Amino acid sequence: MVLVFAEATNGKFKKAAHEAVTYAKKTAEVLGTDCCALTIGEVEDAGQLGVFGASKVLNVGGPGVAKFDSQVYTAAIAAAAKEVGAKVIVLSHNSTGKNLVGRLAARLLAGSAPGVNAVPTANGDQLTVRKAVFSGKAYADVTLTTEYKVISLAGNSIPVEESGAAVAVESFSPELPAAKTKVIETKRVEGTTPLPEAELVVSGGRGLKGPENWGVIEDLAEALGATTACSRPVADVGWRPHHEHVGQTGVAIRPNLYIAAGISGAIQHLAGVNNSKTIVVVNKDPEAPFFKAADYGVVGDLFEVLPKLTEAIKEHKAG
Repeated sequence: MVLVFAEATNGKFKKAAHEAVTYAKKTAEVLGTDCCALTIGEVEDAGQLGVFGASKVLNVGGPGVAKFDSQVYTAAIAAAAKEVGAKVIVLSHNSTGKNLVGRLAARLLAGSAPGVNAVPTANGDQLTVRKAVFSGKAYADVTLTTEYKVISLAGNSIPVEESGAAVAVESFSPELPAAKTKVIETKRVEGTTPLPEAELVVSGGRGLKGPENWGVIEDLAEALGATTACSRPVADVGWRPHHEHVGQTGVAIRPNLYIAAGISGAIQHLAGVNNSKTIVVVNKDPEAPFFKAADYGVVGDLFEVLPKLTEAIKEHKAG
């Protein structure tokens, strides 16, 4: 059995949860077994995870899991794995998953592979997974030989697939420790797709010259249905909020399309975006290092190029 923790935010699943279940289903097929999904807390339509490949769905409820606590969630996931006989545990490689991978590995004496990006291969009891290394400049194949194996899936690594039907949700009530932290308030960015989950991203740098000019980025993002982002210098001077900062010291992303306007392409920025499937760079400096990493490049003034691109996209959609 493969167990996947499907995280819900405010009771609802995001794309990352569906990706994780799809990946767990594919992993289960490699191993010749089934996929069981675990949800924690109050969740709407948990049984719909069966549509994405889960043959069974467990839910851990109660006031003790209403707020995220890494120790409590680790205990719940480990107990669920033992309950269903799962030797492989799949998580999303988001902030929650990063908190849990190491704790689960230590608790289960398991080998772990965070941030994998491909369906594993099996050789007996061994499982080989692929992940990016050296800030995405290379890939490493990691073989897990332990009895238990903990894997977290990088966002946008595999497409979501519907391969089943809704299933009944079973209540699971393991013995859990009391939370050692008290969550007073949780603040989340609402109204936009989070950067780690975004398939389309439009990003701006110091070439925008000031926060008052950010409208050209927002207009293009709106036309595309994309999420906005920025380089570190832009966030550091307060032009944009820090949650939009992508790069080695910000958010690492893997969108299908990344448009960078007015960004030179320092190595620290590239480290966070070079796993994008397609990179488009707009810069008036033909020597900007970002052009070396780009799939498509436009040498020109972004204040002329971006509005024309926005209008072209609007015309295309209208047509």
